[in-house]
Amino acid sequence: MERKVLSRVIYEKDPPIARIIMNYPERANVQDSAMVWDIDNCLKEAEKDWDVKLVILKGNGNGFCAGHALRGPAEGVSPYPEIKGETEHIFKAQGDLHLWPMLYFWEFPKPVISQVHGYCIGGGTYLAYLSDITIASEDAYFQMPLVPGLGIPGGQTMVEPWAFMNWKRTAEYLYTARTLTAQEAMDMGLVNRVVPREKLEETTEMMARHIAQAPGSALMMTKTLIKRAWELMGLRMHLQMSNDVRFLTTRFSDSAAHVKERMQQPRPYARDFAAKKEKEATPKNGKKK
Repeated sequence: MERKVLSRVIYEKDPPIARIIMNYPERANVQDSAMVWDIDNCLKEAEKDWDVKLVILKGNGNGFCAGHALRGPAEGVSPYPEIKGETEHIFKAQGDLHLWPMLYFWEFPKPVISQVHGYCIGGGTYLAYLSDITIASEDAYFQMPLVPGLGIPGGQTMVEPWAFMNWKRTAEYLYTARTLTAQEAMDMGLVNRVVPREKLEETTEMMARHIAQAPGSALMMTKTLIKRAWELMGLRMHLQMSNDVRFLTTRFSDSAAHVKERMQQPRPYARDFAAKKEKEATPKNGKKK
C-alpha cells in the first residue's frame, strides 16, 4: 500500500481502492482551503490511476467533518486566504473553493463511499450526501445549521432538495437545523447502512471490495448513467444557482447583521442542537434510555 500524508489529508492507494482520510482532527476536520484542495487533488490523482476503481472518504478523530471553517488556525489567520475584501474577489473565490470542487466531487467518474462517524455538519453533509454510497455508524448525526445559525440559505451548493427528494422534509431540515440521527438519515434515504461504530470500517471495506469485483469501466459507465439522470432533472444547474443565491444573501443587511452577531460567539454554528438532543435522551440517573 502506498501512503501520502498531506497538509489536511492522508491518501492511501491500496488497489483497487483508494482512501482519502481527512486528517485535521484538532479542528474537527473542517473544510478550510487546505482541506478543500487536498481532497480535490487526491480525487484527481485517483481519477487518473487505472489501478483505482473506487474511493473511500473518511475522517480521523471524533467525527467525519464539521463543515466549512469559520475561523483560521490562529488569530488573524484566514481559513481562506484566497478570499479578499472586494465583492468580486469574494464571489470568485467562494466559487473556486466551494462550488467547483463540490461539483467535481459529485462528477468524479468512479464510485465514492463515505464512511461517516460522529458529527457530519454543514459542508460535511455535502460530502456524505453527494457520495454514491454512505455508510454511517450508529453514533453519527447530520445537521445543516446555516439558516438559523448564520442567516444564510445553506452552503454554496444546496444538495438537500436532491438528497431528500421530499419537499416537506427538506424544508423542516433547513429551516430548523434539525439534527438527524444515523437511523433517521437512513430512513430518509440519505444513508445506505447504519452499523455499530466498531463495525464501521469493516463494513465499508467489505462493501468496497465487493463493488471492486466489477470491471472499472463498467462501474464508471454505470455512474455516468446515474449522474445523467440527475443532470436531466437539473441538479448541476441548481447547485450552481445555489452558490449565486447564497452569495447574494450575504449582501442583505439583516443576514449580514445576523452573521456578525453569531461570529462573535464562541460557537457560531447551531451545534448545540445535538447536545440538547443528547441531554433530553438521558434520564436523571445519567443512564441513556
